[in-house]
Amino acid sequence: MNETRKIAAILVADVVGFSRLAGADEDGTLANLRALRRDLTDPAVAAHHGRLVKRTGDGFIVEFRSVVDAVRCAIEIQNGMVERNAGVVADKRIEFRIGVHLGDVVEEADGDLMGDGVNIAARLEGIADPGGICLSDDAYRQVRDKIKEHFSDLGEKTLKNIARPVRVYSVERAPEGSRSAPLPTPAAPVEPAHSSIAVLPFANMSGDAEQEYFADGISEDIITALSKLPQLFVIARNSAFTFKGKNVNIGEVGRSLGVRHVLEGSVRKSGGRVRITAQLIDATTGGHLWAERFDRELTDIFAVQDDVTSHIVSALALNLSRSDRQSIAAERTDNQEAYDSFLRGRELWWRFSNEANREAERLLRRATALDPGFAPAFAFLAATLANAYANEWGDNPAEALEEAEKAARQAVKLDERYPYALWSLAMTLSWRRRNDESLSAAERAVAFNPNFSDGHSMVGVGLHFAGRSAEAIAFFDRAMALDPHFNSIVLYFRAQAAYQLGRYDEAVSLLKRRILRNPETDASRVLLAATLGQLGRIDEAREAWREALRVNPDYSLEQRRNVLPYKNPADFERIVEGLRKAGLSER
Repeated sequence: MNETRKIAAILVADVVGFSRLAGADEDGTLANLRALRRDLTDPAVAAHHGRLVKRTGDGFIVEFRSVVDAVRCAIEIQNGMVERNAGVVADKRIEFRIGVHLGDVVEEADGDLMGDGVNIAARLEGIADPGGICLSDDAYRQVRDKIKEHFSDLGEKTLKNIARPVRVYSVERAPEGSRSAPLPTPAAPVEPAHSSIAVLPFANMSGDAEQEYFADGISEDIITALSKLPQLFVIARNSAFTFKGKNVNIGEVGRSLGVRHVLEGSVRKSGGRVRITAQLIDATTGGHLWAERFDRELTDIFAVQDDVTSHIVSALALNLSRSDRQSIAAERTDNQEAYDSFLRGRELWWRFSNEANREAERLLRRATALDPGFAPAFAFLAATLANAYANEWGDNPAEALEEAEKAARQAVKLDERYPYALWSLAMTLSWRRRNDESLSAAERAVAFNPNFSDGHSMVGVGLHFAGRSAEAIAFFDRAMALDPHFNSIVLYFRAQAAYQLGRYDEAVSLLKRRILRNPETDASRVLLAATLGQLGRIDEAREAWREALRVNPDYSLEQRRNVLPYKNPADFERIVEGLRKAGLSER
C-alpha cells in the first residue's frame, strides 16, 4: 500500500441539523451551502494555507501544517457565519460545528487522510456548540500563547470510539448581539416572504452589443424606484447584476438572494421605438404573477418604467400612501440625448477604473449641459469627480472635489429623494472632512430610501470616521443583507471599524477576505500589516507590508493621513501604531 504517516493539524466542520434544514427546503439549503463554500469557507481555507482533504456532504475535512492556521481559519469561518446569519430566523440558519486536533494521520495515495488524528477531530466537532470550535489539548498547547482568543477548559471528555479521554478546550464567543452593540440599530432585514424582490438585468434584444447600457439602465432605474418603498425588501443592483448574461433558474436566484419574487425582462431598442417585456415570478413556485409587453415611442420610456413598478406594487398587494406612489415615479428628462449620455456614463462609473471614470465624467457633463434639471446626471457626475479625488485620477484632485460638492448639491436641490443625490453629497463632504454634514446627508438618504444598500454603507462610513465604529458595524451589516454579493470595499471599511474597536482577529479575517476578492488592494494590506502588528504577529505583518508595496510601490502613509477623513486624528495614528509595533517605517 502506498501510504505515509505524518503529524498534521486537522479541522473537521459539519452543519448543525442539516437533515432538518434539507427536509424543510432541500434545494434552498443546498444552494446556500454552495454559496457559503464559494464565498466563505473555501476562501478561508486558502487564505490560511489549508488543504481540503474531502467534503463530507454537509461538511469538510481540512489539513493544515500549522495548528495556529487551523484555528485562525476556524475563527474566520465562524465569524463569517455570524455575518451571514444576521437577520435570518433561527430555524433557517446554517451553523457549523468545528473540531481541531493535532495528531498522527495516515495519508493515502489519493491524498485522503485516515487514523486517530482525523477521528478525534471529528469527535471534537460533534461535541462543539452550534457556531462553536472545540480543540484537543494537543492542539490547544500550540495556540494558547499565539492566538488572542479566550479559551474555556471543558475538562476531559470520553469521545466515541476513542480509547482514552481527551482534554477539550473551546473558543469562547461573545454573546449573541454583543459583537457590534449598534446604536441606533437600523431596521432589521425583512424575511424573504411576500415583500421581497430582486430585479434581474433586462436582456438586450436589440441585436447590438452597444445597447447593453440601455437595457442595464432600465433595470437599474426600476431597482432605484422600488428601493424607496419601506414595504419592500429590494436586493441591490450589485447582487442582482451578478446574474447578468446567465441562463438562470428563478428558484435558484430566489434562494441565492433570499427573496420571494424575481422580476426579469428584455429590452429591444430600434430607432425611435422601444419594446420592453417584463414578468414577475414567484421564485418559490415558479408561477407568473404578472407579465406584459410594452411597445412605445422612446420618449415614453419613463412612463413604461412607472407602469412596470406600478404593476409590481399591485401584484404584491402593497398598500402605498400617496407620498409613496409619488416617490417611485421615475426621475425624468425630456431630453433623450441627456438620458442616453447619463445611462452610458452611469454604466461606466460602475467599472471603477481611471479610464472608465474619465469617460463617465465626460458623458455626465454632457448630460448635465443638455438638461440642467436632471438630478441623476448631477449625482453621478459628483460621484465620478469624488472618485477622481479619492484615487488621484486627475491632474487637480482638490479642484475635482470642490466641483463634486457643487454637482452633488445641485442634485439634492433638484431631487433630494433620488437615492444617489444625498449619497453623492455625503461622500463628497466626507472627503472634505465635514463629518457631521456628511453623516447627516447619508442618514437622510437612507430615510428616503430604506432599501438603499450604498446609503447604509455610507452611513457606516460616516459613523466610523466620526469615531463611532461600534454603531457603524450594524449599518455595514444591513448593507450586506441588502446586497448579498456586496462590493468588497465594505469588508475593508468593516475591518477598519473592527480595528478601531480593538477586535484585531476579526479585522484580520475581514481583510484576508477582502484581499482574496480584490488582490490588487494596497490599503487592505497596509491595514492588515497594522492589525498583525497589534497582534504581535511580526513576520506576517512585514509580509503584508511588502505585498502592499509590491501592489503600489508609490504607497505613502503620509498621503493617506492627509486623505482619510478621520474626525479625530488619533484614530489614524492608531493604524500607525500597529505598523510601528511591527517595526515598519511610516514612509
